[in-house]
Amino acid sequence: MATKKITITVPEELLESIRSRVDARGVSAYITEAAAGRDAVDKLGELSAGLQEEYGALTDEELRATDEWLAEIDAKHDALRAGVEVTHDSGQAAA
Repeated sequence: MATKKITITVPEELLESIRSRVDARGVSAYITEAAAGRDAVDKLGELSAGLQEEYGALTDEELRATDEWLAEIDAKHDALRAGVEVTHDSGQAAA
């Protein structure tokens, strides 16, 4: 990826905090990573707004179904972290 050098202004306390975690060459990478994260969140917000405009807001039923689906995914991740083998369909321990 091509890069471009820019000048930014940040509060001294923030720069000192960042510098305490990285070497001098890492400040740019640290700020780039933070900006990339913010950019991704902004893009997701734009996508969400566009989908809501085109298809309408999610219903309470759709939100509940999504919450259940995410809870199942969280349970699978918790099981994997605990060293339990899980299947991709049910989340139950494999036999």
